[in-house]
Amino acid sequence: MGSLTTAAMVHDFLWPRWGLDHGKRLLELLQTERFMSRPLVVHAFSIGGYTFAQLLIHVSQDIQKYQDLTQRIKGQVYDSLVVGSVETMAIGLGKTLFPRLETLVTKASMLYFGMFKRQTVDYFNKSLDTFLETPITVPALFFFCENDPMSDPRAMEEIIDRWRKSGIDTTAKKWKESTHAGHLKRHQQEYLTTIDMYLHTLGFTQLKAKM
Repeated sequence: MGSLTTAAMVHDFLWPRWGLDHGKRLLELLQTERFMSRPLVVHAFSIGGYTFAQLLIHVSQDIQKYQDLTQRIKGQVYDSLVVGSVETMAIGLGKTLFPRLETLVTKASMLYFGMFKRQTVDYFNKSLDTFLETPITVPALFFFCENDPMSDPRAMEEIIDRWRKSGIDTTAKKWKESTHAGHLKRHQQEYLTTIDMYLHTLGFTQLKAKM
């Protein structure tokens, strides 16, 4: 199995139309000769989960066309998904991107989301709906914590509960305190042990060393 790393940019999140285009390009890349015969494990951090949700929007619009791709996905790991209310996301942007200007950035973000609701919030909601009703039903692993300003733990637990009720084998590792998209660094041994056990259930035994 090879690996493909793609960066999720903040501007793709703030202007979802670009994120949708990025998801389309990623989808096309995964169908090229380099990847078309390889099993896939999704490992998305932070707004990388949003990028994958944008990819799923394209997949859900033509399930038959992308059937080969979805069948090649054997596992899915989500670390610090950006989920919650618009207020939560605005506060998270302030705390994470510009902590010295947190209040200003938070207010500016709320104003921005309000002015461009159709181009932002409506897209976020569509992405979340698609993610909740995902066509990818292979076993999933979630990492999150209770003090993440960009990932509401209650929203995370609702997603996990929704997936479990839909029949998806879902495992979760939650910490009381950790760092957004920094669980691997802050809780290294627990993180690696959890993901190693998960990968073993999928039949992969040599991926841990690549992290």
